[in-house]
Amino acid sequence: MSRLIARLIDLFSRIPHSLLAVLGRFAIGLVFWKSGQTKLDGYELCLGNCFKANPFSLGENTFVLFENEYNVPLLPTALAAHGASIAEFVLPILLFVGLGTRFAALGLLGMTLVIQVFVYPDAYVVHGTWAAILMMLLKYGPGKIALDHLIWKR
Repeated sequence: MSRLIARLIDLFSRIPHSLLAVLGRFAIGLVFWKSGQTKLDGYELCLGNCFKANPFSLGENTFVLFENEYNVPLLPTALAAHGASIAEFVLPILLFVGLGTRFAALGLLGMTLVIQVFVYPDAYVVHGTWAAILMMLLKYGPGKIALDHLIWKR
């Protein structure tokens, strides 16, 4: 039995970090990307999945959410709405291509912390999962399937 356990542990240890990193980058990136898409009021472009084609036209509902539900302190509603929406548009794209991965992960980790503390404090299980993925990317980087790897390889 101990031999079987040792073989399984050895097998698990052979899973390449690059595979885990690309899975983590896309999984967490999609969470924020999809959230950002709900805030936009541009026209929809559908290629299999629909997304808003005008990334800087925020819907009126976005401002209502930031004013009434998202209670982010110290920031004016318009600034918080625009800042979060831009971050949810740009940072996931950086994660998807693996460019500036650690900095994109740091930005999303900061957003996760703000969401946890000020917006949905009871959602610690979900936010803990997001934080774990983002901290893994901060510590270990994007893996070899990323632009960061190509750039730093030179």
